[in-house]
Amino acid sequence: MHGYRVVLAPLTRQRSYGNVPQPHAALYYAQRATPGGLLITEATGVSDTAQGYHNTPGIWTPEHVEAWKPIVAAVHAKGAVIFCQIWHSGRVSSYELQPDGKAPVSSTEKGVGPQMSFDGRLEEFSPPRRLTVEEIPRIVDDFRKAARNAIDAGFDGVEIHGAYGYIIDQFLKDSANDRTDEYGGSLENRCRFALEVVEAVAKEIGGQRVGIRFSPFSDYLECHDSDPHSLALHISTKLNDYGILYIHMIEPRMAMVEGRRVVPKRLLPYKEAFKGTFIANGGYDCAEGNKVVTDGYADLVAFGRLFLGNPDLPKRFEIGAELNNYDRMTFYTSDPVVGYTDYPFLE
Repeated sequence: MHGYRVVLAPLTRQRSYGNVPQPHAALYYAQRATPGGLLITEATGVSDTAQGYHNTPGIWTPEHVEAWKPIVAAVHAKGAVIFCQIWHSGRVSSYELQPDGKAPVSSTEKGVGPQMSFDGRLEEFSPPRRLTVEEIPRIVDDFRKAARNAIDAGFDGVEIHGAYGYIIDQFLKDSANDRTDEYGGSLENRCRFALEVVEAVAKEIGGQRVGIRFSPFSDYLECHDSDPHSLALHISTKLNDYGILYIHMIEPRMAMVEGRRVVPKRLLPYKEAFKGTFIANGGYDCAEGNKVVTDGYADLVAFGRLFLGNPDLPKRFEIGAELNNYDRMTFYTSDPVVGYTDYPFLE
């Protein structure tokens, strides 16, 4: 695969102590930067109510903006492009992570049950508070300000996090959105919040600097939809009104065929509906990635865990080199080196 077709997917790494991006992130991202390549940062909080996990970065204070600058500069020095993924976790949070120990905010009062993390810990979330119609514009404005801050920090653009059960997904999907006002019920109403965020961000920094990520088929963090196809098609079509750069969409869960994982490849209707760039993500390897780009199924392919474990992934793909194995147990440890910047390069 050509390096510029290989995108670093946003990956939460929990190494931003006290929500401040750290110098070790400059090395991590620069290691994965190649000329013309696109990197998308880990999910980055848009406000003090946005945090869902410890040590995830923010971009709502001047201190955050200053801390991001050398990280962005390190990536630009390698000739790569970097977008900041801006994020609000909504109900996926707890009192201890919220200002004044208040309830997390969401589309709903329905909480998320305890979740087993991959390393066997039980993660618990506090019951959320439903945002009033009057409060929603404030959250939209937090995304707008975060986008402006990202540009001030030197980022080339932002990716709005609309996936994986966080606040935008909580509005989009009917399992989590039980509202009866103009933000709930019909498909149009459930998409209203997402489109208001896109509109505000695109107006602030220009649509050509804006992407958005969706996972219509996922049921992560108890966020699922009864008709994911209609949801994905509707939002992909509506996004054409805002002139944004790309949609980044997660494939449905992999199927096993003859003992091998096969990417379901069900995103084509949404690529066809959307006039901009389309990034596919989920379960791809080099061969599958090459195939979908050649077939016109996707413009770019994003890689998460493979890129985490292989800082020189584009190079390895190019020459058909063997890949390092990634270590799940160090995905979310807060060590500044181990499982972060210590994966070996080819040389």
